[in-house]
Amino acid sequence: MSVRTTHLDQGVVGAMSTLSAAAKRGLGDPVLAELVMVRASQLNACAFCLDMHVDAALEQGESPKRIALLDAWAEAGDLFTERERAALALTESVTVLTGDFVPDAVYAQAAGHFDEAGLAHLLALVAVINSWNRLMVSRRIAPGGPAW
Repeated sequence: MSVRTTHLDQGVVGAMSTLSAAAKRGLGDPVLAELVMVRASQLNACAFCLDMHVDAALEQGESPKRIALLDAWAEAGDLFTERERAALALTESVTVLTGDFVPDAVYAQAAGHFDEAGLAHLLALVAVINSWNRLMVSRRIAPGGPAW
């Protein structure tokens, strides 16, 4: 097995951290932002980011029950709001691109719950967490491990 680097350029860290903070701020809903980041991290099997964003979601006031059921949000009845469900559906579509890319119906559903700026910030948030996931998973950074 090859040795993987734990190094990550500080300029990259700074730029991605700035993008993440701007997307969260623009979304204007810190709990939803954390749910989106947890869901993408679940799909990407990124233990480092899951650990970080589950803790952040709890700190923002999210309930342990909703976090535990996030992987099954579509089957969780009204535990998640329509707005949250639309954001989670878009998160999944952008994270797991298929031959249909992001289906028009999923995009339209999200656009019905977010104004243009909110939708742009949501998409940016999904893009940046997917990038973080790939940086951590490819280097096999464990929860609490050296991220950079």
